[in-house]
Amino acid sequence: MLQTSEVASETEIMRQDKIVTIPDEEFRKIYIKSTYEVETEDGWTLVITRYKPLKQDFEQPLFNIPLLLVHGFSQNRLTWTSGEFVKNMIFFGVDVHILELRGHGRSSVDLQYLKHHEGKPLPRDIDYNWSVDSYFMYDIPAAIKAVKRVTGFPKIFYCGHSMGGMLGYCYASKYQDDLYGLITIGSPAEIGKSSLLLKLGSYMFPFSAEIIDLLVSYVNLNRKLSHRIEKTRKKIVNMIKITGNIIPEGKEKEKPEEITFNNIPIDEIFKELASIVRKRKNLINKLPDYFPKLWNPEKVNLDDLLYLLEHGAEKEPRKVVEEFSRWIRRNEFKIYTINYDCVENFKNITIPIAIIFGDEDLFANIRSTKRAYRSVRSDYLLWRPVRGNSHIELTMGLDINQISFDIKNLMEYAIRNEKNRLRKDSPEIERAGTGN
Repeated sequence: MLQTSEVASETEIMRQDKIVTIPDEEFRKIYIKSTYEVETEDGWTLVITRYKPLKQDFEQPLFNIPLLLVHGFSQNRLTWTSGEFVKNMIFFGVDVHILELRGHGRSSVDLQYLKHHEGKPLPRDIDYNWSVDSYFMYDIPAAIKAVKRVTGFPKIFYCGHSMGGMLGYCYASKYQDDLYGLITIGSPAEIGKSSLLLKLGSYMFPFSAEIIDLLVSYVNLNRKLSHRIEKTRKKIVNMIKITGNIIPEGKEKEKPEEITFNNIPIDEIFKELASIVRKRKNLINKLPDYFPKLWNPEKVNLDDLLYLLEHGAEKEPRKVVEEFSRWIRRNEFKIYTINYDCVENFKNITIPIAIIFGDEDLFANIRSTKRAYRSVRSDYLLWRPVRGNSHIELTMGLDINQISFDIKNLMEYAIRNEKNRLRKDSPEIERAGTGN
């Protein structure tokens, strides 16, 4: 695997009527991996990981065609590299660019502080004070602009998983001229219709958040009181001139830093979940069919899954969770900062689009994706469940080959149509697939 410590002996994928097999050590020679930075308008430095294909003697039908991958809620680039997804795209010759949204993976909060030491101002929302609106208004536009600049293409393909796909719906409804095509994987269009369990959770979250706020306030208050008591005691000790002060000179306690509830530690939750799965590997298999699961254990490699749980999760801002809760409660999908209703503007999408979801997915299912399917006006429209799949394994599970071929087919159709439309006006497109 591209990111795991355990390496498979060989990789194989069907090409026309034959199977192409390449040992993993040789596979690494068919692409060049690199990273580059992207600056957003509101001051964040984001990182994009690129897998640029090299020309091979086997067929690469999408050679050098740029594809931007965007992860979902609390995830990072490992969403795409923990399994075979990126490998399949590289086999097709796709030029893969993986964006990590602000605060995730290499686009971390720590990176912003590193840039600050080099003289760059810190973003105003550095302390996990951003919402989904920031992803849509700043991160996605900056990434798409950067991929177009780096590759020289006037448009690119966009593929998002979960929240990344939702951002794709919204972006394509407003700025589809930047895109050749859109692929969403496990991405609801109306998350409020996903399930009754999510609806219940959306009503519970505000009350849970208030309780946590009270607990945090209590902790902060006691810290402040302790600090004041310590200062008062020191004054008394100094006043009565006791030798050998209780608090040694120069060792006075600093004012304690306040604890704040500004993010949800999904990373720690997933690590704990991975620990439980490691200790009780059969636990998930014993859950009843009606019990909601993030993955189907029969459709995912356990080592890949555990690696993703342990390394592929990130903290997510409280505001992001609050925004999702609001969408679910009100059955909305809006960018509140600019009052943009994404659902109402699905009708503006005319580019080729594939809506792929698992038939066992708690978040993206027939009910929650139907509005996008009914509303978009694309000539090429794929709306397809993947049998036996839930949410996580859609980008890394055992059925990734069929998902990859769905994406390939859409991309080939879009490029063919673009060539027919532009003819000689787009030399970048004309060169695509030639290896030049």
